[in-house]
Parts: sequence; structure tokens; C-alpha cells
Amino acid sequence: MEKVVVIGSGIAGLSTACYLSKAGKEVTVLEKLDQPGGRARQLKADGFTFDLGPSWYWMPDVFERFFAHFAKSTGDYYALQRLSPSYDVYWDNKKWSLPSNYASLRTFFESIEPGSALQLDKYLCDAQEKYRLGLQRLAYKPANSLLEFVNWESLRALVRLDLFTSTTKHINRYFQHPELRLLLSFPSLFLGALASEIPALYSMMNYADIKLGTWYPSGGIYSIVQAMHELATGLGVKFRFNEEVESVTIIKNKINSVVTRNDRYMTEAVIGAADYHHIDQVLLPPEYRSYDEAYWNSRVMAPSCIIFYVGLNKKVPSLQHHSLFFDVPFDHHADQIYKQPSWPDQPLFYVCCSSRTDHTVAPPDCEGLFILLPVAAGLKGDDEATRDFYFQLVMKRLEERLNEELRPHVIYMKSYAGSNFLQDYNAFKGNAYGLANTLRQTAILKPGVRSKKIKNLFYTGQLTVPGPGMPPAIISGEIAAKEAICFLKKTNQVF
Repeated sequence: MEKVVVIGSGIAGLSTACYLSKAGKEVTVLEKLDQPGGRARQLKADGFTFDLGPSWYWMPDVFERFFAHFAKSTGDYYALQRLSPSYDVYWDNKKWSLPSNYASLRTFFESIEPGSALQLDKYLCDAQEKYRLGLQRLAYKPANSLLEFVNWESLRALVRLDLFTSTTKHINRYFQHPELRLLLSFPSLFLGALASEIPALYSMMNYADIKLGTWYPSGGIYSIVQAMHELATGLGVKFRFNEEVESVTIIKNKINSVVTRNDRYMTEAVIGAADYHHIDQVLLPPEYRSYDEAYWNSRVMAPSCIIFYVGLNKKVPSLQHHSLFFDVPFDHHADQIYKQPSWPDQPLFYVCCSSRTDHTVAPPDCEGLFILLPVAAGLKGDDEATRDFYFQLVMKRLEERLNEELRPHVIYMKSYAGSNFLQDYNAFKGNAYGLANTLRQTAILKPGVRSKKIKNLFYTGQLTVPGPGMPPAIISGEIAAKEAICFLKKTNQVF
């Protein structure tokens, strides 16, 4: 049985491990931290349970497809509840509650901009086609070569995906109201770039949001990690926690062992599911690196963030599960992330109050809040004073928008920002979301799944195809596993 080592147990690493084990490989996952999940880990403290990273459950079909490959379903592990309203949006002087029911959403759009209900129908019909083609013709490809796309069906799909039109221009063709335009642009923040900088292909995310729905898995996002970990161990995958990889040994352009502080693991293939830049630039000797530091510094990074995990000894009935605070000028904050990277003076922010939906994640009559502020990656000055400044700023804004006191009721608070991403995940420039999904960083223009110098090294995760987010991470794991399996099969045929 061929031995394969997976470095990292985030969503992509778990996905890869499951596919490899199903294919009959002896899989060992090496994890630096004490639990699986990577950015999707869990924090338990003082009776509160927080998902440390991802909090939106979109694209449920991708999760179902993954588990179906192993004759399972999500229902075997966790229950899903569709959120209604999907989320709230706070503007300067009003609040929108976005209905999950499509007929109600059409009526809401029409009340904002006459004629926009019909435009929404047309827009989402196009977005649905982009979603279908994007998954069929783009997302599941390893993007090793342009030849993957040189066939009639793929070329026709690429034209219909509007890769050379920006999301902003595409949205503006359908809607005139500035707040409707911004509302439909917000999923681009998950893709790490301004809507004006990413292809119109990603209007598919509006289809995912509006038609496929915003869901909550019972127990929180970490339930997905627990499900994938349970599946993997059931398939025979071995996990080694608290084992950070320190080096690899390379013979004839192949890794033959992976070395941690505790042990040496012999292997016939390696999947890098940890930070791509860290593996490429730190673990590998210079002569075996696929890219140089200049290449990495030229990449357009998605934002980092400051996150506050807050426990309150009171309920906040006015707060929905998901709330977006667009109550300050968007363009100014966007400039401080993407154009002139600096600490924002008027940040937009996002709040997840999962305890509204799930009573198990907070003590009785308490509320657990996850508060996220996007900031530019690689900023200096991530210290306690900076974090406290932003905590006071967002809590004050939150109190003003909700019209009630919160700070006197804080009984737990922990912050997490760029230096934590760097320390825990070796995240390049302390990024939270990987590379921005701009046109110049799409498909074959992303860092490759295959190492350019080492025959049996493959990469998965948010810095390679298809990109950031939990569904793309699951897909990325499948891609990397297929590439490794193909390599091992050819190697065995040679011998």
C-alpha cells in the first residue's frame, strides 16, 4: 500500500485525505495544531462555543457531492437549517432584512427600485448558468495547462462565463440603485477583491446566496470539520496532531520523507494542505522551490481581518444570525484594503450571532458574537492597543445601530488578527482568505497544484485552484488527490 503524507488538516487537507484513502492509499495527516479544521477550528471558553473562522454555509450541493462520493450525506453527520431572513444589512439610516423566500425578495427589490424584480429574475437566470458552467468547466479542473480548456465545450463555456467583464459592470447592467448594486457586490468580499476587479463569472455567488440559500449546520461550522474527520478516520486515515513539519528529505527530485519534531514519515507522495507559500519558501530548499519571493510579493492578496469572539450575559433580540454593517462609506474602507493598505478609520464589519439559531453555543440567556473587520494583509502594528481601539470602535457602532448597551455585558472576549494567522497557519502576510480571485489569478494563473521541481509534491487549499472558501477547499482537495493518484499510478506502471 502506497504511503501518502498530507501536511495540514484544514478543509482541503481533510478532503484530500478522504479521497486518497478511498483510493487505497495509506494516508497520514500531519497537523501543527491540536485539532483538525485549520481556519475552521473551534473555540470553547466560559460556556461559549465559537467557530474560529468560516461562518457562512453556502453551496450546499458541493458538500453533498463530497459526502456522496463515500456513500454518505450531510444528514449522516449534521442537520441543516435554512436561515430566514438570510441576513440583515445595516445602512446609515435603515436596516434591510433579506428574505430567504424568493417571491418575498422580489417584492423587496421592487420596493427599492421599480422594475428590479424582473431584472433580478434575469440576473439570477444568468448567474445560475454561470454557477453550472463554473463548476462543470472550471472549478474541478487542476489548471495545469491551457490544453484542459481547448475543446469546444470548454471554450464556449469560457465565453459565457464573462471572464473579461467585471462583476461591477455586470451588476450595473441590471440595477441602478446604488445600495442594490452594493448588496449584490458583497459576496465578492469572500473572494478577496473588489467587485470591479473580479470577473463577472462570480455573479454565480449571488445565485448561491439567493437561490441555493444561506444555511446553518447544527452545532456550527465545526460540525463539518468533525464530519470530515470522522469520515477520514473511518476510511483509515491516521492523524498526528501537534506535529509541525520542520523539513523534508528529497532524493532525485522526489520527497521520500517528511520530518517533524517528533518523527520522520516515509512517503511516496506529499500533499501540501498547509500554507502554500510556507511550504514553497520555508520547507523546501531554494533549488526546489516553484516560485521565488518576488513572485509571491507580486500576488494580490485577499484581505486579512480582525476578529472578536464576544460573550454577552444578555440576549440581543434585534440581532439576526448574520448581519452586515454597511453604515459607513464602502469605497473609503475598500481603498484602505486594496489601493492604499492601511488600518481603516471607518471600517465596515460583519457580525455572526449563531446563538440566535443554536442555543447550545452559549449559556442560557447569553449571546455569543463573532465580529469581523476586513483589513489589508501584511499590515504592521497588530498589537493589543490596535485591537482594543477597533473593539471599542465596532462595539460603539453596534450599540448605536442596535440602540442598546452591550459593552457592560461583555463577560468574555478574545481577539484574533494577522499575527495569529501567521503564527497558527504560517499564513503568507497574515492573510485570512488566500489570493484575490482576480482574472490574473484565476485557473492556470494561480500557483499550480503540482510542484514545478518535485515530482511527488502536490498542493491544495486557498492559495491554489479553485480559490478561497469552504466549498472551493473541498473541491481543491479532490483535485489534489486525483493528481497524486494519477502520479502514483504512472510511477507503478514504470516499475
